Parts: sequence; structure tokens; C-alpha cells
Amino acid sequence: MILEVADLRITPERQAEFDAAIRQGVETVISHAKGFSGYEVQRCIETPGRYLLMIRWQTLENHTVDFRGGPLFPQWRAIVGPFFAQPPAVEHFELVAKSA
Repeated sequence: MILEVADLRITPERQAEFDAAIRQGVETVISHAKGFSGYEVQRCIETPGRYLLMIRWQTLENHTVDFRGGPLFPQWRAIVGPFFAQPPAVEHFELVAKSA
């Protein structure tokens, strides 16, 4: 299992719109991608307009090749891209340990 973590920055004044758009984008587009295993979105308390999007993928390639290189990625970006104040920073993680 791979965890994609995307640090998203939007214009704070559009927060309510973005909250709806990101949910729509994940649930209607990304959730149909090969290897998608779930997601979580967190809004930063200290920094208005900052979000963390965390998506669980079966493999790294499911995100980097299948999704990013396939037809779903442009659909996703059409929904959320207009809100971005800067390009997202995206990294991938693998689990080392967790609590019960």
C-alpha cells in the first residue's frame, strides 16, 4: 500500500467551494482509478487555504502511471485545478508502523 500526500494551497476565500469540489473530484473521478483504495482530506487550522489530500493506492504505479498518465487525471484537474494558488507538492509514502 502506498500513501500519496498532496499539499494543496488554494485561495482562502474559496474554501467552501473547494471543500465541495475536492470531495466531488475524488468521489466521481479518482475513486474510479485502478488501484485506488481510499482517501482523506484535512484542512489546516493555522494556515487558511492549505489542505492535505491523502490517497491510498495499491502500488506507486497506480498513481504515477495509471492515473497520472490516463484519461482520469485531466478530469480531476478540471474540477480542482482552478482553485490552486500554486502547484501542489506531491510525495509518496510507505507504512513503517502504526497503532492498533
